[in-house]
Amino acid sequence: MKMNCCSEKPVIGLPSGEKLCKSHFTDYFENKVFKTIRQFDLIGREENLGVALSGGKDSLTVLHILNHLSKQNPKIRINAIAIDEGIAGYRDKTLAKAIDFCTKNNIELHIFSYKEEFGLPLDEMLKILDVKPCTICGIFRRYLLNKKSRELKLTKLATGHNLDDECQSIIMNQLKNNIEASARLGPKVGIIQNDKFVQRIKPLYLCMEKEVTAYAFINGLLDDFTECPNVVHSFRAQVRDILNDMEQKFPGTKYSTVNSFLQILPLLKQKFKGGMIKVCLKCNEASANDVCNACVYLERLKKSIVKVE
Repeated sequence: MKMNCCSEKPVIGLPSGEKLCKSHFTDYFENKVFKTIRQFDLIGREENLGVALSGGKDSLTVLHILNHLSKQNPKIRINAIAIDEGIAGYRDKTLAKAIDFCTKNNIELHIFSYKEEFGLPLDEMLKILDVKPCTICGIFRRYLLNKKSRELKLTKLATGHNLDDECQSIIMNQLKNNIEASARLGPKVGIIQNDKFVQRIKPLYLCMEKEVTAYAFINGLLDDFTECPNVVHSFRAQVRDILNDMEQKFPGTKYSTVNSFLQILPLLKQKFKGGMIKVCLKCNEASANDVCNACVYLERLKKSIVKVE
């Protein structure tokens, strides 16, 4: 039986069947985020907290909520970090939204670009290398976020990853037989703490993507939806479509997948905690190998450019 929360017009239906109006949904969503923060001990009483900001619905939502938290507790300072990968017609639009939001809310925003840091924007890299866009972009993006967060002396870095993102990652790792990668998932990212890594956290961990989208539009954080043009080429997009189809046929599928994963996650972290973190011989950043993936791709880019010349 579907129940409305009150006499006001509902804006969203939950997997449970309950329909919530704008006011009750906003309370429900924010309470879920704060409960996630408490349940998984994501934020301490005093933090120099960074938020990875793309200008999309997820990152704007997490920044909006954490900024409220910062106002309630001045010992939690907020900084935003944006990465300009160099995707024409996409990143320039989302960066404009990020800049506008941070300006209106008096949040310090630090922007770093692939072109400035690596010599080329992503669009140019993809013309040179025959690689999947999301693979190389993800490697460089994670590299820059961690390096710059450390340089800014941030204690933690919050990302906008939601329940759908986590569910997709879990299934992708299963299909690729990459269980060690799953051990690094969870509300707190990583297996072991290391000075070379800034702890990444996911306050939206238990929020479904449709809930995040509704919250962002209802609260005026976003007036349209822009998706990266490269996502259609990704394995993640295929898994996303399968999970969305399953969720439509069997509501609660995504929640069940993530909640069952949380039960085995401590065992996975225990199993893989003995792995050694190396230091890249080229850039001195943390790496699983003698040379990190970012430097491997940068070297490939240099060699390819030399051949062309």
